[in-house]
Amino acid sequence: MPAPTLLAVFAHPDDESLSAGGTLARHATSGARTAVVTATWGATTQRAAELAEALRVLGAEAPRMLGYADSRVPESAPGRARFLDAPLDESIGQLVAHIREFRPEIVVTHDAYGGLTGHEDHVHTHRVTLLAVHAAGLERLYPGAGAPWQPSALYLATHPHSATAAWGGHLAPTGKAMLTVPDETVTATVDVTPWLEQKVAAVLAHQTEVERGAAPGLIAGLAPAERELLLSTEWYIRHDLVPASASAAQTELAV
Repeated sequence: MPAPTLLAVFAHPDDESLSAGGTLARHATSGARTAVVTATWGATTQRAAELAEALRVLGAEAPRMLGYADSRVPESAPGRARFLDAPLDESIGQLVAHIREFRPEIVVTHDAYGGLTGHEDHVHTHRVTLLAVHAAGLERLYPGAGAPWQPSALYLATHPHSATAAWGGHLAPTGKAMLTVPDETVTATVDVTPWLEQKVAAVLAHQTEVERGAAPGLIAGLAPAERELLLSTEWYIRHDLVPASASAAQTELAV
């Protein structure tokens, strides 16, 4: 049985590879369709081209971009509003259209903290996605966005408290936060070691961020053993969007 169709929704180019690259590669290898919606950056930018290469490496379909501006980089989408400032109904409606067109069984996005560092675009992506996955199944909401489609499960990419031992030494010198959840909150722990080479290649495809010294730059400077320590496990919190049924196993991440 192939893994479930999976649509990931993340804030910036590179978030998909860092947070869920192994899971995306694993599902694609299992024969599932996978795709990524990215909330910020324009489709004609260098970072969009890097995103396309990262998704190719991971076996996902071509990028789907909402095209809003990064909250901290206005030139990321000239003439467009910052994602944080865009009308909420507009953002939700755009994402609903992607969900209804792609028809995923599983949607993956940032957790409520917005990941380890709590970037405001990550947090907003979480909120918009949470609203969109519910709205997508309701025919009277966003009727112009396609036929209703209800994903079965939402998975929030997260880090448990126990992960701070691995990540703390790298993030502490930067002064960035470490926003983690209790280990018992995690409902899916995915070993992506067999897909680690793909995941690392996808992270490093974001060359702009490598050169800027952001997270891909950190990964680029690590020895293979350190990369494995940081990136070989992905954690998720599952929320069911439909009543539990005998087919529940068909909406589980490949673990």
